[in-house]
Amino acid sequence: MEQLFNDIQQQIATKMGDTITLIDEDCGQLEALANGEDQYPVTFPCVLIGIPETIWETMKSGIQHGKTTLTVRLAFDCYDDTHYGSSQEQHAAERMALAGRLNSYLHCWRFDECATVLIRRTSRQFSQPGGIKVYEMEYTTTVADEIQNNES
Repeated sequence: MEQLFNDIQQQIATKMGDTITLIDEDCGQLEALANGEDQYPVTFPCVLIGIPETIWETMKSGIQHGKTTLTVRLAFDCYDDTHYGSSQEQHAAERMALAGRLNSYLHCWRFDECATVLIRRTSRQFSQPGGIKVYEMEYTTTVADEIQNNES
């Protein structure tokens, strides 16, 4: 899993490093920020990557395939007044376009550790206190793992 995480970070950094200020593991930074908790500093726009679940199936002795779920959250600190007629309406469209661009670099991409390509399963947008806008995408892929028996 660590290789998959590192590969996704590298893909995003290579394709979007000029636009994204932070690419990191999702450790609840946005929730901590919303709750006013001490936390690791977050800069915006950021991409936070989580691998919340893998469902494993044993193929044969020592070999397992796992259906893995990944979440990718693109977050912005929004201070723009984007209501119609504000002359800043384009900022909302620019955020949506960046979320689309991020998806284009991940959807149907096959990373080294994956047996299948990443497939976007869901996407959603939501706001958090403090003017934080989040574009969240969930992907699935299949990974293979060979378990080494450590019996002495």
